Amino acid sequence: MKRLQDKVAVVTGAGSGIGRATSLRLATAGCDIAVVDVDVRGAEETAQLVRDAGRRASAHVADVSNKQRMQALPADVLAAHGRVDVLVNNAGVTIAHAFEDHTLEDLEWIVGINFWGVLYGCKFFLPHLKAQDEAHIVNVSSMAGFVGLPMQSSYCATKAAVRGFSQSLAAELSGTGIGVTVVFPGPVRTKVLKSARHAGDGRVEKLADLLERRARPPSVVANNIVSAIMRNQSHISVGLLAQLTDWFSRLSPSLMTGLLGWGYERVQQRKI
Repeated sequence: MKRLQDKVAVVTGAGSGIGRATSLRLATAGCDIAVVDVDVRGAEETAQLVRDAGRRASAHVADVSNKQRMQALPADVLAAHGRVDVLVNNAGVTIAHAFEDHTLEDLEWIVGINFWGVLYGCKFFLPHLKAQDEAHIVNVSSMAGFVGLPMQSSYCATKAAVRGFSQSLAAELSGTGIGVTVVFPGPVRTKVLKSARHAGDGRVEKLADLLERRARPPSVVANNIVSAIMRNQSHISVGLLAQLTDWFSRLSPSLMTGLLGWGYERVQQRKI
């Protein structure tokens, strides 16, 4: 997109983390924001921060895995803003279990939010994006979309699905005036691990605390997202670890799998 001034952006999972940071960064670039989150308090807080930044904002409570709610969401956004120019499908969750310990309900939950949420967002907002001279879709994947991480099989599966879907969608929309960007953040300081479904043996909490100290702030991802929209980039990896994971997973998938397996065994033996 050549300009963002006075555009309207819809951001899912915008009550905290990357979604909130992206909403604020888009607001500083001149966008009005439709803040979407399952958490009403988080959505309202983000909307108020956007207003404090001088832009219009509306808060919409929605579970992105709910087809009926997502189908109704564009009408709510149009009623509040009159148009849609940018869609950021960001909402996401994770499960920290070995695959054999996943329940079917776990799998339905994570696929519903991480993948169906993206599909619903694109499907239901696309007709309204096509009504504009130019528009943009951002789908947030993860460095986990490049590689199979132990204890994250369902998360990796959904993020890889977002990657493949986004690349196909970008090809289909080429030349239509609608750009598509898929984003692969490395470790980011968000609540996703602390809110994960997991066995509760302390390892996930330790990893979450480590990320709090070492991971990049969400604002870094937000800056990259806005830059990608303006430059119509189809693919961005945020952070050195994400870039290296992308490179190594293509250079030697077998080596990457072996290293991850070795690390997982060490964790299981509590040597790491």
